[in-house]
Amino acid sequence: RAAKAVAAANKTIRALIILARVICGDETPVRSGPGPKSAKKKYLQVACTDLLTCYFLGERTLASFEAFIYSDLHGTVVVHDRYVNYDHFDGITHQLCTAHLIRDIEDAAQSYPDAAWPGQVAEHLRGLIHQASVARAEGLPAVPEDRIAEHKRLFRNGVNVGLSQIRRIPGGTKVKQPPALLLLECLKNREADVLRFLTDTAIPPTSNQAERDVRPAKTQQKISGRLRSEKTTRDRYAIRGYVSTAKKHGRQVFTAIYDALAGNPWIPPVPADA
Repeated sequence: RAAKAVAAANKTIRALIILARVICGDETPVRSGPGPKSAKKKYLQVACTDLLTCYFLGERTLASFEAFIYSDLHGTVVVHDRYVNYDHFDGITHQLCTAHLIRDIEDAAQSYPDAAWPGQVAEHLRGLIHQASVARAEGLPAVPEDRIAEHKRLFRNGVNVGLSQIRRIPGGTKVKQPPALLLLECLKNREADVLRFLTDTAIPPTSNQAERDVRPAKTQQKISGRLRSEKTTRDRYAIRGYVSTAKKHGRQVFTAIYDALAGNPWIPPVPADA
């Protein structure tokens, strides 16, 4: 009943996510329904902003990404974790999550303890993130080049040094390459997607908002295990998307739920520029 009561609000939330200029995306495995563990495993996807939360239960497949929102995006910047399915959509611009990148760089530092490049790349990527935070706090639309030129130079220098030390293993596409090499190639070949947050302070450098919005699913699974059916799971996250969005707008959660059950669900306001 509650999921049906918030359906109109969730339709508006989905539409506003599609219209948003910048969103964060993430996905996490959840167990749902009867049967063996492999059959129960689903993926909960989230697309969100600091004011909106939209969930989708499916698989970690391209078809599920298409069924969610990504086929409907046009010119949207999506902050995400480098999962390959995001690259299939022509209508989005990418900001690769720098928190994920820094974790990968730290893994590379452990794999290559004598190498100096992981520390240099991580240090100056953090420096760029800091300068973006400062510029955002000052109300600037982009980070001034004179504040970041040296960080960018040393960031690129570190990437190039790493590429000179870790070579591709010959043998074509069937040969598994070192993870650190793939990371370095991403940092070099997709630098625009790594550092896009410098060009527009409205773009967050991380997908932390999306990770926060999927965290309740991880907590629930650790405490209670799987949900008994896919329908129950879909209903649960239909309600949670509505509640999360209402809370982000400063609404009282119980009041929002009460209003929805009374036939008067809270609807997020449509921005003037939408």
